[in-house]
Amino acid sequence: MGRPSYSQRVSAARHLLATDQHGVTIVEFAMVLPVFLILVMGAMDMAYQMYARAILSGEMQKAARDSTLESGLTSSSTLDDKVKAAVKTVAPGANITFSRFSYRTFSDAAAAQAETWVDSNSNGTCDNGEQYEDANSNGSWDRNGGKTGQGGAKDAVVYTALVSYPRLFPISKLIGISPTVTLTSTTVLRNQPYKDQDTPAPVARNCP
Repeated sequence: MGRPSYSQRVSAARHLLATDQHGVTIVEFAMVLPVFLILVMGAMDMAYQMYARAILSGEMQKAARDSTLESGLTSSSTLDDKVKAAVKTVAPGANITFSRFSYRTFSDAAAAQAETWVDSNSNGTCDNGEQYEDANSNGSWDRNGGKTGQGGAKDAVVYTALVSYPRLFPISKLIGISPTVTLTSTTVLRNQPYKDQDTPAPVARNCP
């Protein structure tokens, strides 16, 4: 037999490369690894988020119960600080803000309806001198009808915390989600009846 021709040698080399199984596992692992890492990081991020939410909700409930005491009216910042401290043990870089709106009854708090106004231009907001009923006597039209702050005796208080923190892993750009996680927790409780409940008289005013 003579020496194989160049074309025969090339053909044999191609056949050898096509059937060679060496290194296949490494190639397959390299293809699967990025997807696997994204799945693992996503699962850990979700678990971290659920844990942070549980801590926030639990501490909010405790703080809200404390705020129903008479002393709670003068220690809102202390209650907020307790919630912040609990959340920051889990998410040190979190930004935490709070809001309180007080209502006369639980029904009012649940409804959170805008103060009654004459919507002359039908745009869904009080403006252009439209008349409204200032039910909470704070001098401005409120879309939720509540009075900002802890309120007074027997009032129902909607206490809300808004928490935002950067994700545990830098996966937001890889899967097209926000790099920041936002959590909210809200509870409604009534202040203690340490005196008679205030009854503000609604005043007719005009929006700017």
